[in-house]
Amino acid sequence: MSRPGEIVLNYRYLAAASAFALASLSSPAVAQEHQHHPGMTMPMPEPKPAPKVEPSSTPPPAPDAAPPSATDHSAHGMEETAVPAMPAHGSMSPTHSMTGAYGSYPSARESSGTAWQPDTSDHSGLMTMAGDWSLMLHGELTLVHDWQEGPRGDSKNFAAGMLMGTARRSLGNGTLQFRAMVSPDPLMGKRGYPLLLASGETADGVTRIVDRQHPHDLFMELSASLSQPIGKDASAFIYAGLPGEPAFGPPAFMHRQSINVSPEAPISHHWLDSTHISFGVLTGGLIVGPAKVEVSRFNGREPDQRRFNIETGPLDSTAVRVSLNPTRTLSLQASWGHFVEPEQLEPGENQKRLSASGHWTVPLRQGSWATTIAWGRKSAHGHDADAVALESSLNWNRWTLFGRAERTENRELFADPEIETEAFKVGKASVGALYELPLASHLKLGLGGLYAFNFVPKALEGEYGGDPNGAMAFVRLKID
Repeated sequence: MSRPGEIVLNYRYLAAASAFALASLSSPAVAQEHQHHPGMTMPMPEPKPAPKVEPSSTPPPAPDAAPPSATDHSAHGMEETAVPAMPAHGSMSPTHSMTGAYGSYPSARESSGTAWQPDTSDHSGLMTMAGDWSLMLHGELTLVHDWQEGPRGDSKNFAAGMLMGTARRSLGNGTLQFRAMVSPDPLMGKRGYPLLLASGETADGVTRIVDRQHPHDLFMELSASLSQPIGKDASAFIYAGLPGEPAFGPPAFMHRQSINVSPEAPISHHWLDSTHISFGVLTGGLIVGPAKVEVSRFNGREPDQRRFNIETGPLDSTAVRVSLNPTRTLSLQASWGHFVEPEQLEPGENQKRLSASGHWTVPLRQGSWATTIAWGRKSAHGHDADAVALESSLNWNRWTLFGRAERTENRELFADPEIETEAFKVGKASVGALYELPLASHLKLGLGGLYAFNFVPKALEGEYGGDPNGAMAFVRLKID
């Protein structure tokens, strides 16, 4: 028997919903600025023949005439014209970038949920038009061999990844968008994969998942949004998801360019971005120039051990986030949240959370360099527990080098939730590399690996056998 308020999907409904998720492709809607987005390629219209240019009857300038100004484009035959809007039917030049779903900024600024990233971030995927709809598909599948050292370690082969599609169109002078994202994570089993010093959620409704990363739900996002311009460089928007991502924290780790090639989840996940799958979200926001303020009401309970269903519950929790993109290469956010009973195994216990992060992405001649620094705090049981993470990735030609260092204050490193412990200060550092080969148009094969170093206090050395290490080898297929 299912819990009250929970929708248990039978297999036919699951198949239909999955098909819907795969069919809901994505793309930003209106082309307004000149900026190329790698991977967002569309078929080009046949070029029209250039008009015949009659010989000019204008007399040549006098010998002593001043040279034309460098800013006088008409003097060089470069008369300024407005950038054409994207046609409702047909194709668009890849040199014309598109605006975001929530405002008139470049679409590359958008990340998971309603979160922002630098305007210079990579923005790849398959893109096309269907009538008035702009459609986009992005996805990857990663096969991983995972090894974790020590008495709490284990090894496992598993598949992870996501498939995300969006469909967008103009509605009046605003923008309507639908987004769907699914994951193969539930196929790895209820206990997820070994990951030392990680904790959060439950595999059986009785015990915590400790030293393992839980699988994400099949449905990571099913959302809709509507935005409306309200002035020059200003807009208002609403976003609703079941599931969806409320206005808290940085973009989810699998969407952050600074670390998204790594198959390893951060141990700071439940401080920073575990809300990216919330079963019930309603967000309203206001954008003015480079700044955004948004407020969410959402279901604060983290997903339970049933990974194939869609859960429902009251929108009992609140989050507020302020975001700022002061330059094209920098994105900042600060957020606050009140979470009602987020932990299934701790009924009646609410949490306050704080988060702040900065994201920096610099384009290079044949790649880019992306870095994130993020801090989060959980306040529960009368205690504050902090986490901090630093991530960076350097993409050059076919190679990506990546690394992450993080530290958490964790009270959940014992499986029994009845055991009240001090906050153990633990850390992890991982480094890795990925080499990609093109298999076909918009499809890449990547071969990679990483090595991780874990650090525990003396009080935990007996549990972990000192400072254990870990490693992952992986193969990735990516739609690009």
